[in-house]
Amino acid sequence: MTTGQPASQSSGALPSQRTLVIVPTFNERENLPLIAGRIHNALPDVHVLIVDDGSPDGTGELADELALADPDRVHVMHRTTKAGLGAAYLAGFAWGLNREYSVLVEMDADGSHPPEQLHRLLDAVDTGADLAIGSRAMDRSLISTHESPFREFAGIIFNKIVRIVLRLPFVDTQCGFKLFRGTAAERLFGELQTDGFAFDVELLLLARRRGRHAQELLAG
Repeated sequence: MTTGQPASQSSGALPSQRTLVIVPTFNERENLPLIAGRIHNALPDVHVLIVDDGSPDGTGELADELALADPDRVHVMHRTTKAGLGAAYLAGFAWGLNREYSVLVEMDADGSHPPEQLHRLLDAVDTGADLAIGSRAMDRSLISTHESPFREFAGIIFNKIVRIVLRLPFVDTQCGFKLFRGTAAERLFGELQTDGFAFDVELLLLARRRGRHAQELLAG
């Protein structure tokens, strides 16, 4: 694992000036250089942590090459087993919090979460939000689902059930494109009980119960 310490935050600096984008990978060798390039083309100053779960296709080795080429901005965490997306994010968030990043971002490697829209989520946190969400389920959505019609329909039904049962105000309860203020992430992830299928839903439920200011965004 490569390590990197963000520059110290000057007085009055915005949280977004110390941002870490966490990208979990498993067999994403083709997608990884594309998403890493898009992130830094959109926001050159953010750091990226690639969390690879022992990909047999060489994704981890490619991640190391990207980090060697750009050691100040790209970091890698190698995990030996595929333990699930939630577990990968938990490990990545712990890494970022230990290095005092003030904003932590969830972003998939397959391109379904557009880095070009990340600045809007960062603006939400800079103006007071603890959690910003890029929704799939709203008109003119920030992100593409990249799913089959059946999976998309099943997700819509599950989303409606979760919203009703848990009384959540969010339109997209399963969205994986999220941005957390570091102080909120430390509290929420410290209370999290699941790291599997219910990972995203529990985070929203905890944010709601703890009175965290969450903002769900549309594309402009």
